[in-house]
Amino acid sequence: MITSICILRLSAIGDVTHVIPVVLSLQQQLPGVAITWIIGKLEYRLVGDLPGVEFIVFDKKAGLKGYRALRRQLRHRHFDALLHMQVALRANLAAVLVPARIKVGYDRARSKDLHQLFINRRIAATPQQHVRDCLASFLEPLGLDPAPPDWRIPLAEADHAFARSHLAADQRNLVISPCASHPLRNWSAQRYAALADHAVRRHNMKVLLVGSPAATEQQMCAAIADTMQETALNLCGQDTLKQLTALLAHADLLVAPDTGPAHIASAVGTDVLGLYAASNPYRSGPYNSLQWCVNRYPEALQAFTGKSPARARWGARAEFPGAMELIQVEDATDMLDRWVAAHSD
Repeated sequence: MITSICILRLSAIGDVTHVIPVVLSLQQQLPGVAITWIIGKLEYRLVGDLPGVEFIVFDKKAGLKGYRALRRQLRHRHFDALLHMQVALRANLAAVLVPARIKVGYDRARSKDLHQLFINRRIAATPQQHVRDCLASFLEPLGLDPAPPDWRIPLAEADHAFARSHLAADQRNLVISPCASHPLRNWSAQRYAALADHAVRRHNMKVLLVGSPAATEQQMCAAIADTMQETALNLCGQDTLKQLTALLAHADLLVAPDTGPAHIASAVGTDVLGLYAASNPYRSGPYNSLQWCVNRYPEALQAFTGKSPARARWGARAEFPGAMELIQVEDATDMLDRWVAAHSD
């Protein structure tokens, strides 16, 4: 009988978002189960108030101090099962500190950094699987059903008020989150600006720019706003993760590359116009908006590696200079036009 479960997923925002359905499904399938989630500091800000979950924040930048702190918090603890959802050496070392009878991890094809040494059960090897479905399958080795695609991210009324204060009530709202964690997944400021101008002129949309306080993201958003001929509201660095989530929940559409906000938007039911060339949207794209993704990944993979997606390793990236330039402005404006047509009364 399973009465306590520890989840180990430290990062990143998109992947952490996909763990939410796992938590909700555990609570439904095992009423009263005690869930502990070991998570990163930034990611905790998004999901740290999920009901019925104990969170242990692991500071990835603290080095040995972080592991010592984790060991202290887990001393005298024991779990029936560990869901070891992260294949990275740092996470493997953290898994050593989690006392659990069952330790579920990835199949051999998706293991790395000696992951197999830290688990005793594996998820099924499933080729060409979206990351969300992969994480959902971690329940199966426990004799449970995989987690359905169901998300609930708690938000306060102040978060909703922040969103309403910046969104137009009489226009469609288009949010652009232009920066991914890897710069080679980013589109150019000039092309974002052209798409934004098209959204304003052709569809009378209000355009909002969002991003973290990081200097590179603020520079990107400023460059987009400065290059546009029309006007955008630049909120980069001015919102919290919760406020961003509320903003996306109330917006009509998000434009983004392969980045965390794309998964947040999908989770809260907002469509995403995804820009994908450096990575495969069918593996890591916005789960509920794959039909709205501009997909130049096959061309990028062929151009820079000489392989087709069918011949390449599933999950192989095409993070090369020039890959995202394969996405033309017309690709994005045409997709935006299609989205508007599909959502017109």
